[in-house]
Amino acid sequence: MDGTTGSPLRVGLIGYGLAGSVFHAPLIATTDGLALDTVVTASPERRQQALTEHPRVRTVDTAEELFGRAAELDLVVIASPNRTHVPLARAALEAGLPAVVDKPLAATAAEAEELAALAADRGLLLSPFQNRRWDNDFRTVRQLIADGHLGDVLRFESRFERWRPRPKGGWRESGDPAELGGLLYDLGSHLVDQALALFGPAATVYAEADVRRPGAEADDDTFIALTHVNGVRSHLWMSATTAQLGPRFRVLGTGQGYVKYGLDPQEAALREGRRPGDDGPAWGVEPESAWGRIGAGESPRTGGGDPVPTLPGDYPAYYAAIAEALHDGAAPPVTATEAAATLRVLEAARASAAEARTVRIAQAGAGEGGTR
Repeated sequence: MDGTTGSPLRVGLIGYGLAGSVFHAPLIATTDGLALDTVVTASPERRQQALTEHPRVRTVDTAEELFGRAAELDLVVIASPNRTHVPLARAALEAGLPAVVDKPLAATAAEAEELAALAADRGLLLSPFQNRRWDNDFRTVRQLIADGHLGDVLRFESRFERWRPRPKGGWRESGDPAELGGLLYDLGSHLVDQALALFGPAATVYAEADVRRPGAEADDDTFIALTHVNGVRSHLWMSATTAQLGPRFRVLGTGQGYVKYGLDPQEAALREGRRPGDDGPAWGVEPESAWGRIGAGESPRTGGGDPVPTLPGDYPAYYAAIAEALHDGAAPPVTATEAAATLRVLEAARASAAEARTVRIAQAGAGEGGTR
């Protein structure tokens, strides 16, 4: 691996669909210390798209071709369909390459732990891509909690809701269990990761998962309730069937509450073809009209509470931390062990929804967990 400060680390990107082209490639290409070297896609249209958007990139048809050039690369990013994450991550690590893997890292916590063990055995970085930890609203919630502005948090409500009454199809909405389609593993991977990052491990999980839309095959309207070990309750909604959208966050503490509507602007900017740096310091900044409000005893929808400036969103921070970890041996920004904890909750949520029960999660160092 090239560890010199003056030479960018060469990155191979597997997959150039939505995740690869909109999120990973632009962030890699604009991160100091990283260079997008090779894109893997078998699609002629996507190959041409990659060459248009990144003229210096090389393209190959298969991951096997990429791994055959492992000595020429310093990092592999896996942004292919969910079912391929585990075999491709294993192949990358066995080829001696550090790996970033789009969420979900795996289908099960056991698979994530096996990959973590393989990476540790090889002395290689393995990091799940959880860009939503750098959303503007989540960064703001985290800061408000850290600074004690809410008092002790009692309830954390978080939503990713959309109004998409017609399924779009494709593997993300497939009913085949091998595809890991549906909102539980898609948006749920973000929502659960954020809740665990804020409040630590979950003790119990209750979930409801429904297939609402005609022609839909996978869950499109799902709710998860977590009770964390520390007593905080997290209520998480993910839906494609929400005709009236709720707040992105509502965080209720013993002192005050914080309510925030709307979504971080970075995804929309990336989808429009803008890149970090195009807007200078304005990247990830939202207008004052979108700020959340903090207060007690009044509704923010009628002007109650005080506006809270939203911290800028900062997706570039993820790959900057990856570059630092590869150059200097620092810890990755998100670990495979954290992904396993998220997957443990998602597995429990799937069982809860299927069996209409609350699932208790065994904690490390404790005896066998039960259910009720």
